[in-house]
Amino acid sequence: MSRGALHRFAAGSAAVALVTAPALAQQGAAPARTIDSVDPFIGTGGEGHSFPGAVAPFGMVQLSPDTDTSCMIRDCYAHAAGYRHDDPTIEGFSHTHFSGAGHSDLGDVLVMPVAGDAVALDPGTPTAPGYRSRFSHDDEVARPGYYAVTLASSRIRAELTAGTRVGVHRYTFPAGQAAHLVLDLRRSLYNYPGKVLWSGLHLRPDGTLTGFRETRGWAPGRKLFFAMRFSAPLTDHALIDRDPDVAYKGFQAPGRGSDALAEKLGRQLEARLDFGRLDRPLEVRVALSGVDEAGAVANLDAEPGDFAATQARTRAAWDQALGAVELEAPAKTKTIVATALYHSLIAPSVWSDADGRYRGPDDQVHRAEGYTFRSTFSLWDTFRAEHPLLTLVQPEATTNDVVRSLIDSQRHSPHGILPVWQFAGRETWTMIGYHAVPVIADAYLKGFRGFDADAALAAMVASAEYASYGGLGDYMKLGYVPIDREPEAASKTVEYAYDDWTIARMARAMGRTDVAQRFERRASNWRNSFDVKTGWLRARNSDGSYRTPFDPTAINYGSDYTEGNAWQYSWFMPQDQAGLFRLLGGDHKAIAKLDAMFDYDNSKLDYSHAEDIAGLIGQYIHGNEPSHHVAYLYSYAGAPWRTQERLKQIVDTQYAATPEGLSGNDDLGQMSAWLVFTALGFYPVAPGSNQYVLGRPFVSRATLRLSGGKSFTVRAENLSEANRYVRSVTLNGAPLRRSWIADAEVRAGGELRFVMGDRPDTRWGSARAVRPFSLSR
Repeated sequence: MSRGALHRFAAGSAAVALVTAPALAQQGAAPARTIDSVDPFIGTGGEGHSFPGAVAPFGMVQLSPDTDTSCMIRDCYAHAAGYRHDDPTIEGFSHTHFSGAGHSDLGDVLVMPVAGDAVALDPGTPTAPGYRSRFSHDDEVARPGYYAVTLASSRIRAELTAGTRVGVHRYTFPAGQAAHLVLDLRRSLYNYPGKVLWSGLHLRPDGTLTGFRETRGWAPGRKLFFAMRFSAPLTDHALIDRDPDVAYKGFQAPGRGSDALAEKLGRQLEARLDFGRLDRPLEVRVALSGVDEAGAVANLDAEPGDFAATQARTRAAWDQALGAVELEAPAKTKTIVATALYHSLIAPSVWSDADGRYRGPDDQVHRAEGYTFRSTFSLWDTFRAEHPLLTLVQPEATTNDVVRSLIDSQRHSPHGILPVWQFAGRETWTMIGYHAVPVIADAYLKGFRGFDADAALAAMVASAEYASYGGLGDYMKLGYVPIDREPEAASKTVEYAYDDWTIARMARAMGRTDVAQRFERRASNWRNSFDVKTGWLRARNSDGSYRTPFDPTAINYGSDYTEGNAWQYSWFMPQDQAGLFRLLGGDHKAIAKLDAMFDYDNSKLDYSHAEDIAGLIGQYIHGNEPSHHVAYLYSYAGAPWRTQERLKQIVDTQYAATPEGLSGNDDLGQMSAWLVFTALGFYPVAPGSNQYVLGRPFVSRATLRLSGGKSFTVRAENLSEANRYVRSVTLNGAPLRRSWIADAEVRAGGELRFVMGDRPDTRWGSARAVRPFSLSR
């Protein structure tokens, strides 16, 4: 998970189980279409950090309410998505949000409707509100592409919808009261004094309001432009600079002209927009662009139509996207899984304009030729399950767009490497690894060819050999990252080794033997940081010694591990689990250590200093990504029934159909993608292997609608709360004795049928020949 500025404990877990078939009568039947089961409020409380507002699939605009932008950066972690379900007031509606990030920025172009003769120009506080308003959850509605709420303080009904690059507001004002909007360019998520470097507003003769701002937040020097049109004419307006003493001599904002009815440049800009007394709802259409104001106007023109038309288009887009997975399950179960799928389809978001132009990592404008440039890459999180899921449930163009965006980002990067954690085309250098590499390799090895493979491999190698990044110079010389020269060295060593393995896999598939052999050797570097005597992955000094003192439960940011400890990271060699198990002393000892991890007594440990450490089951931390594959490792040791038990334990305690229903940050879809795969009964432990490890399904039936008109159906016979174990599996009617399935078998279409029972079958999946494979087998 992506780290915040300061680190605070985020433990606790949801306690509502996914419900199996016999509870269907008590729950009531689930809606037939996947879209009708989605609840965008899931994850808006607790540590989920999701938002309830309107967004199209992968949309550039995420139009959502902000309940608090006034906190300073050290207090903002809980409001990373702008909205928090337990807040009593709404400050306004802004157009950009992350879905489930552990750090934040954005909250751009905040709009708030105001009724009456007096217009406050400050949001105030929850106890002394200005334009801020109280609200009740009883008056809220959220569904894919639509959000509505009544602002109790003004009795204004606010409705939001969004297209790909456009957000549309609809405000119904109380009869007889004057209608106003406050546009506040000062507000931002993770706000602090001086974050807005400059901004501008430009009222054009046709009534279009355009503007921009540049911020120095998580991504320094981020520029955003917008264009705004109204369904009613302005009766009056005021463009206000709240910091008029700042001089902008010689500054000329891009895209501006001399035809302005009014314009204002400044660092603390607001607009008061007056519409008089209206006899119908006011609609406001807003388009964004990372290029210039002309691009925002063009994006506005590219998606015509009023609120109803935009809402209808976006609902149809969501219906199609979510319809890629048809689910049969009790209502609560279907809601949790359908919402997880929805959260998996919000990012990576579109970043190029309708004409293909986009602002890249070099802060220059480029053009995406023949594809849509995407950004918002939380790659340390999403390489694990989010991107593999997209290769199955989205058209091939989506993954090809992602890969081409990564390649072009490397081409335009001042450092010549692939993105690490990028948004709005800008690099943040958050987290570790070069995890764009497995995203590209996984796509290529699955047969995606809508990109230049030679350019992709060159970008992957360049990233893996950039000596000044994250201790890579020492890693290439020593075979590990030394802790006395680089923080989080143990984690970096094993994550680099896995990334190297995926480079080797792709290079070998391309016939590049020279590259493959070099990176195959590097793929075993995890062994150089594994202390066989203690059985732990440990950080080593440059002289070869292991750093002391050593405590496998210690979690300290900037120490030996990244957002975790030895308990989680000692399992991260997904390319070589068999090799790890041999070093641990064999399958039985590996199983015993896995059990010890889940059963660990944390009562004497204090992680209150560690933000992002949430959803603990012993030392298994589901609210953070390094643990996500661990429950499936029992299958590598020949005990798939133990995987089935642990998956039930995780799903029952870490997910729920409530606002607190995500035990940790969703991290741009990774927490949700884990659940989608797990509910289907299989999971990509090692992306790039073309292999899914079988677990156990949590829905009675699911059908994947694949490209080319094919479908793949998973059925779970006799599934119930008691029948939690897999008794047998068939693939297309033939017995399947191995505990994994190939990606090609899924893509070919067919049926995977599980027969469930109340006791484990310890024979199925136990023989060594039928276990998931790894590097050293």
